[in-house]
Amino acid sequence: MSKAMVAIVGRPNVGKSTLINRLGSTGKAIIDAISGVTRDRQYIETNWRGRDFVLIDTGGIEGEAKQSLRQEIKEQAEAAITESDLILFVVDGKAGLVAGDDDVAKILHRSQKPVILVANKVDKPADTQVKYIFYPLGLGEPRLISAMHGLSIGA
Repeated sequence: MSKAMVAIVGRPNVGKSTLINRLGSTGKAIIDAISGVTRDRQYIETNWRGRDFVLIDTGGIEGEAKQSLRQEIKEQAEAAITESDLILFVVDGKAGLVAGDDDVAKILHRSQKPVILVANKVDKPADTQVKYIFYPLGLGEPRLISAMHGLSIGA
């Protein structure tokens, strides 16, 4: 039996690779303060709570990807969406809802795959009001986490 595939997608610099490193416990995903470091899909086998699966790290999806490199990154992310069984859509809880999030949400709605909306960079558990900002994406209630600090990752 093949392992489930879980794609991690979102705009650039929302913490996708940090989340991969937290879930995968390998540190294999490249992270940097500079946007656009992840370009190709990266596959990381992991076990979380007794379940084996493969995480797919993707580059940031930008809505109007007209430059060839941005377009290639977007195509790699869309390929990960196609091959995945589940998608974690990571948004930036500090930045709030931005136009690029809506662009990614449209791609995910078209995929008809199960999606878990994850609001990252919520470093204070009391910041629960953040979740309401992301309801217009139409993907349900976001899970509030801090991948950097490991807050609420267990859920």
